[in-house]
Amino acid sequence: MSLPEPSAAPPLRQHQAWAMLLALTSAFALSQAFRTVASIMGPPLAGQLHLSPQQLGLWAASYHFAFGFMQLAMGVSLDLWGVRRTILLAFPMAMAGAALSAQADSYPVLMLGQLLIGTGCAPAFLVCTLFISRHFSAARFTATSGLVMSLSNLGVLATATPLAWLIELRSWRWGFGVLAAASVLSWVAIWWLVREPARAGTAAGGGRRPSALASLRELLRLFALPQTAGLVAYAAVGYAGFISLRGLWLGPLLVERHGFSLVQSGNVALAMTLASMASPAVFGRLDPGGARRVRWMLTLTLVAAMMVGTIGLVRLAWADVALAVTYGMLSGSGVLQYGYVRDAYPEAVRGRALSLFTMAMFLGISLMQWASGLAASLAPSVGVEPFTAALLTMSALLLAGALAFWCLPRATPAGG
Repeated sequence: MSLPEPSAAPPLRQHQAWAMLLALTSAFALSQAFRTVASIMGPPLAGQLHLSPQQLGLWAASYHFAFGFMQLAMGVSLDLWGVRRTILLAFPMAMAGAALSAQADSYPVLMLGQLLIGTGCAPAFLVCTLFISRHFSAARFTATSGLVMSLSNLGVLATATPLAWLIELRSWRWGFGVLAAASVLSWVAIWWLVREPARAGTAAGGGRRPSALASLRELLRLFALPQTAGLVAYAAVGYAGFISLRGLWLGPLLVERHGFSLVQSGNVALAMTLASMASPAVFGRLDPGGARRVRWMLTLTLVAAMMVGTIGLVRLAWADVALAVTYGMLSGSGVLQYGYVRDAYPEAVRGRALSLFTMAMFLGISLMQWASGLAASLAPSVGVEPFTAALLTMSALLLAGALAFWCLPRATPAGG
């Protein structure tokens, strides 16, 4: 498949940059929808295809494994071919995966569809972040990233009550079908609107294009920097807690532990999502920077670990609902990580650093969902409720990531 590269152009005007960013954000919103369908689709899928909690956890995790694993390739692709071509070439795999999932009649086919979706969505988040870093001022980076994250939560919103209603009215297959159709519309919008100016140092900009091997080597060199290990450990758990609760365990927990209907559990997911939608924009504007930002990141992760652990141990419907919604309100603090990454690495390697950070974040989600699913499957053999085991495992991983970030070397703060 050959796609024309945009020709050289003057720097983007603000209205042009915003139009392009919104088109890219539509793909990001759909990737958010795909990664959170398991919470509502889990009960009907488990019933129809006879899936165990471990299989359900592995299915949800496979999206994030493919998404995270492909970040290295996407980082290299962005260096070589840019934002537009990367997303246009990758996103059709998500469309194909959604269409395949809608027709799945066995667990292996369902897994293949999920892996295709994760691969196709792999650049959706990174292209937005890199586009912002290139076409918006440094002072607006965190706030703009927060706003984009808030808008992307429209995808999470769609997988709450609307998806539950559609499944009860039709079936879970219709959910995948609608998401496949929406993905086609997003691809067309990106193809139509996104035209980046040629940049110096690229083939289009008159410079020499780096080889794929050289770009990959540069990305792996980030591991030699002292601040990388701690950041990777933190990134692996920070977003994973919210997505694992909202995107995997919330629906089954409310249905099986408290006897909620699918639509009722969808309503709780809707409330949690609404609480999370404004949160990134708020935290983006409140970002204190420097050492205070690091303290905020650590403190909020500890609070998240305590809330998840409490949901696991306290079997009260109102408490589980209240804590889930509160977690949604605090989830936007994850945007602070992007400001940290931007300040922690020089501009020349910032795109690769964001790629590495994103890879760690989504492989971390895959690990947390797989580990919590395994814990839930093993729990009955030792007399523990599956949801208690899953959520305590998530809490332990959150604490481990925060501890590693605290103990390992961090970037020297610019201030604060």
